[in-house]
Amino acid sequence: MEGTVVLQNGVENGVNGLDEGLEVDLMTNNNKLSNNELIPSESPVQARVTRKAKRRLKHSPSKDSGPIVGPDIFTKEKNSRKSRSGRGRGLPKKGGAGGKGTWGKDGIIYDENDADCQDSNDPNYDSDAQPGYRLKTIIPTLTEDEFEVTVTPIMQEYFEHGDTDEVIACLEELNINDNHHNVPALAVTLALEKKAMHKEMTSALISDLFGKKVISMDHLQMAFLRLLEGLPELTLDTPGAPEMLGQFIARAIADDCLPPRFIQDFKGKVHTDIMRESLDKADNLLNRKHGLCRLDDVWGVGGGRKPTKLLVKRIVLLLKEYLSSGDIDEAIHCLRDLEVPHFHHEVVYEMTVMVIEHLEDPGHTIANKMCKLLKVMYDTGVVTVDQLNTGFQRVYAIMPDLVIDVPHAYANLEAYAEICEKEHVFTKVLRSQLPSRVRKRFVSEGDGGRFKE
Repeated sequence: MEGTVVLQNGVENGVNGLDEGLEVDLMTNNNKLSNNELIPSESPVQARVTRKAKRRLKHSPSKDSGPIVGPDIFTKEKNSRKSRSGRGRGLPKKGGAGGKGTWGKDGIIYDENDADCQDSNDPNYDSDAQPGYRLKTIIPTLTEDEFEVTVTPIMQEYFEHGDTDEVIACLEELNINDNHHNVPALAVTLALEKKAMHKEMTSALISDLFGKKVISMDHLQMAFLRLLEGLPELTLDTPGAPEMLGQFIARAIADDCLPPRFIQDFKGKVHTDIMRESLDKADNLLNRKHGLCRLDDVWGVGGGRKPTKLLVKRIVLLLKEYLSSGDIDEAIHCLRDLEVPHFHHEVVYEMTVMVIEHLEDPGHTIANKMCKLLKVMYDTGVVTVDQLNTGFQRVYAIMPDLVIDVPHAYANLEAYAEICEKEHVFTKVLRSQLPSRVRKRFVSEGDGGRFKE
């Protein structure tokens, strides 16, 4: 019984405690006013104030600073454009025009088409409003290997046409920059393996390149110094390279392309006997009597530079030697040594005139020999079709004058044409143009130009 009484008293005390707690909370809430002021409670029991947990904001610089309560204050500071570093005058950054999603400063009005816009991807870009652009062609600089591959065909073509202006025009189209000294060096290297005519053309090219300021005297000195140093390799392919290089140096000095002291300056700097031999050759050519004047023909007189009268004499001479010896190969060899392939029509002309003047010999020996030589030249390509036609047509043109010295010139020409036609070295064009002498009419055969009465 006593235990039961004690349990009931504990329950009653617990219930009473809960009732007192509820009364205190209600009294505390009733004491709160709208202006957050507390009125002292009439109850003698100290009221327990219920507060929400205080949380420090992330932007607070320290734990001691007081919290910022309320969502309105937080939103204003987050979207504020004022500097948060504590420096400056408290004005917005970039005048309010910076940051993502901004439209620039207040009061600034942009044109509809921005003429200063240079970006083609910009919506305001106007191609017509842009200033005109000047395009400049940039030619890449040739390396030493590219230079040799590019310039070698130009030099090979020059040996065919002989036009120095064409070579200069081709070089100006290239950006050779630091390879100017390689131009004469490459030309001389290629000419060492060719004939005297091509060596003369190379010397003339060096003179024109220097005269038109494509290359300078320093470039030429570097070129010949490089050739002197490369003589051991050049001698393997061309045994006479040291002597020929000395001739090139002497000719360049005679043409005022190299200074006269070039030989003396480099004589003490040579390392091999081959280089010294080349410089000695040039020195001997310059120091002989009338050396500078005689150096103009250091390569001989050949090719198209020979006078026409001299070429005609050489052709007549080789034809006469052929008539006496009958050696066709020797005659063709002598003709090719003249190095005037464009002048081979003169051979056809001279042999035809010789046949017309000496066709009265028994058996037409001269005509048969000349026709045999002409056939070999025509079949081997020494004489082309155009040169064959040109040679005969030149004879046709002088027939009125030739018949004065040779009365039977027309008959002899027709007989020679028949022999050539049998050997298939007389074209149909020449046959159709073959002239014939008109027979003189006597008065008894007509009125003689007089009118009948």
